[in-house]
Order: sequence, then structure tokens, then C-alpha cells
Amino acid sequence: MIAAVQSNQPLTSHVMSVARFERFFRIVASLDVDKQDLKRYSDFVNQKLYDLLLRAQAAAKANGRVLLEPFDLPITKGLQECIHEFERLDEEIELRPILDRLATRPPLDLAYGEDIETRLPDIAGGLSVALAHTFNIIDPGLKNPSSEHWRKCFRIFDLLLQLRERQSSQTSRRLS
Repeated sequence: MIAAVQSNQPLTSHVMSVARFERFFRIVASLDVDKQDLKRYSDFVNQKLYDLLLRAQAAAKANGRVLLEPFDLPITKGLQECIHEFERLDEEIELRPILDRLATRPPLDLAYGEDIETRLPDIAGGLSVALAHTFNIIDPGLKNPSSEHWRKCFRIFDLLLQLRERQSSQTSRRLS
């Protein structure tokens, strides 16, 4: 969680991390975010990374491998472009080390390959760029996202990256 100071992280480092995230959202989408938004953001990044990693695990298992590799991840052209945008921005903002700490590596049935471990912060950055742009699509004049804006963004990404929940809700609707 980015919004809480970790005991092994000095206060000045935490304040700098928050400032970098605020700057990131201002540069990418002209948004003003606060600490509560950063908690939501942290939850978003970790859930979407988990969704991508679950799909990667399924691909690796289907191909008889015991390690997750970058090519197992379902990275679309649009997400890849967002990753490249993040990499360009990161030279200025230096957010990657923070995302490396923020991005959790959930336990899966298969082990993470070294290459996938290295790519996770950039993928989290690409998801972050996509999220910031999504706010502007939902509300082009938005400056300060509300809980409702966050909820809408989560629903859009869930629609695209979290098929298991959507499929189960569609099944239950058909059964009703």
C-alpha cells in the first residue's frame, strides 16, 4: 500500500513517493490525486497485475512449462504502447523503483522467471498510464477523480482483464 508509511521506509522517502505519483497523474492526464486515490491506485495495480499473471500461468501450463515468461503475459498492443509511454515518462519521474516495491508478486502454482520479475514494474507503469487515460475518456474535463470515477475505471479494466467474475455474473443472469 503506497498511502501508508512502511516501518522500514523513512518518512522523507514516503513523501517523495507520494509526490512522484501525484506528478505522474498530473503529467499523464492532468489529474490531481490525493492519498486516498493512491490507496485505490495501489489496489488497482496489484489486482490487475494478478489478473495478468493468472492468464500468464494458464498459458505457461498449457505449453507444459514450469516458469512464467514474459511471452506468457497477455500484453495487448494498446497496453504495450502504454508501457512504452511509461518508460519515456519514467526517465523524468523515476517512478519505476517505487512501482517495483508496490507491485506484489502473488504466490502462484508456477514460479516467476527472472525476465518476468524484471518486467513487472514496467507493466504496472503501463497499466498506470492506461488508467490515467481512462479517467480522461470517462470525463474529459476531470481534474480530481471521485470514488465514482475510480469505480467506473475499475469496472472497465475488470471487463477487459478479469473475465472470471464477468463470466460468472453472466451465467447467474442467464440462470435467473
